[in-house]
Amino acid sequence: VQLVESGGGLVQSGGSLRLSCAVSGFTVSRYTMRWYRLAPGKERELVATIFSVGDSTKYADSVKGRFTISRDNAKNMVYLQMNSLKPEDTAVYYCNLVTTTGNGYWGQGTQVTVSS
Repeated sequence: VQLVESGGGLVQSGGSLRLSCAVSGFTVSRYTMRWYRLAPGKERELVATIFSVGDSTKYADSVKGRFTISRDNAKNMVYLQMNSLKPEDTAVYYCNLVTTTGNGYWGQGTQVTVSS
């Protein structure tokens, strides 16, 4: 099982980035997928969720209206489109999958830095 994030980088405030999570070993359409972020000195924050049933989504209040989580079942990928980025969005972003037996899997993370 492997989750590999990509797409991070340095962007100016107000800019956009799209993060990708390539998943192998699991079929993403069958699982609830999540994006978390971890910023220095802060607790890990659940940013966005796409549920396995109906593809409904849920967002942290801090990103609602700016971020969009989606998945491409044919490519077995999960995405996080981030618009109107703010300096406080600076963090390492992680893709997460939890199996029905409670086993959690994480990628290595991708750094997002938003300059003011």
